[in-house]
Amino acid sequence: MTKADIVEIVFEKVGFSKKDVGHVIEEIFEVVKNTLEQGEKVKISGFGNFTIRQKRARRGRNPQTGTEITIDQRRVMTFKASQLLKKAINSSQAPQQPSA
Repeated sequence: MTKADIVEIVFEKVGFSKKDVGHVIEEIFEVVKNTLEQGEKVKISGFGNFTIRQKRARRGRNPQTGTEITIDQRRVMTFKASQLLKKAINSSQAPQQPSA
């Protein structure tokens, strides 16, 4: 699903113009992004939590050459689904994977 798909679905359900819905969706994403950039947690009730974690520098290996490298410290975003979202995902009938 793309951002355009989200705009289309919200447009059909709400009835605002596509342009207005697009602006609202963009603004929501911008608020979430800015909040995470500041290191704050984003909690969407019934959906889940987005958090930022600090990963320390560590030694790694270049898989092509095998040489050791240092992987710099960095911030990573994590998402933890709420119990309601997990329940909704697991209660729906997912398509079966074809057996080999």
